[in-house]
Amino acid sequence: MDPQFPADAPLPEEDHILVIPADLSGERLDVALARLLPQYSRSRLQRWIDAGRVSLDGRVPQRRNALLGGERVRVAPLFEPDTRVAAEALAVPLQIVHRDAAILVVDKPAGLVVHPGAGNRSGTLQNALLELEPALARVPRAGIVHRLDKDTSGLLVVARTPNAHAVLVGMLAEREVGREYLALCVGLMTGGGTIDEPIGRHRTQRIKMAVRPDGRAAVTHYRIERRYRAHTLARVQLETGRTHQIRVHLAHIGYPIVGDPVYGGRRRLPAGASPAMQAALAAFRRQALHAVRLSLAHPVTGKLLEFEAPLPADFTALLAVLGAEAGE
Repeated sequence: MDPQFPADAPLPEEDHILVIPADLSGERLDVALARLLPQYSRSRLQRWIDAGRVSLDGRVPQRRNALLGGERVRVAPLFEPDTRVAAEALAVPLQIVHRDAAILVVDKPAGLVVHPGAGNRSGTLQNALLELEPALARVPRAGIVHRLDKDTSGLLVVARTPNAHAVLVGMLAEREVGREYLALCVGLMTGGGTIDEPIGRHRTQRIKMAVRPDGRAAVTHYRIERRYRAHTLARVQLETGRTHQIRVHLAHIGYPIVGDPVYGGRRRLPAGASPAMQAALAAFRRQALHAVRLSLAHPVTGKLLEFEAPLPADFTALLAVLGAEAGE
């Protein structure tokens, strides 16, 4: 842990002090601030102006004030707690891989939903984070900036302050966060490659995503980590972050992830599989996908951070059976 950032106190939100550039002459104050501080929504900036948390050359302005250029503006952020999601302890404590005053890195277990939603109003990672650290109620989505599917395990970064959240969201949008996964696939890959296929909502099955020409750009890189008798362990790197991206892309090229109930199709057992292999594959009731590595620049210091999470026990046990079957 970086000694500059003690774990017991998140960073305070600092005031923003700006000088209005000449090219914003004639713009309304709220419009100009939305341009200069894109990490905040225009509606949030308007609320701060109305609440007197913005000063313009030392006086309290109105949101509609026209600017001349050269004015000095001070913005004092204030983030109200979001009380819509309740704090809730999990039966199994969260595994915190890293913690400093700006971020947390969590090793999420399989079976844990990230955000509350239809059918999952409680017992989620967001509930658990609020129990762990109540101050996260003032950070959007309790600091969660990206997600993993319920049955995907592995690493997630969480922002502890609104400013860190804004920086991390921007880094994700600019593809500046490295995310690597291990995926156990059905079939024998002959080599690695890149899948550059757009992804959108399935036309008839709304819970699914699909490769479709009018979808959003999606790029996945993969390489062979290990080959078994009828399966391949692939190391996958995300360039974009579409919903179900790895699962959709690997199924699209003919190598669905073992245990995937949505994109894997009917469970197939390799010809001549031993009883032990049949039992291990039948017992693995989730997609064999694990977020193994996370790399990013720290949102405050810019220092490169890299984290790795070991495979969970169920995944390791399955690989052990496949290895024994292959004579390893």
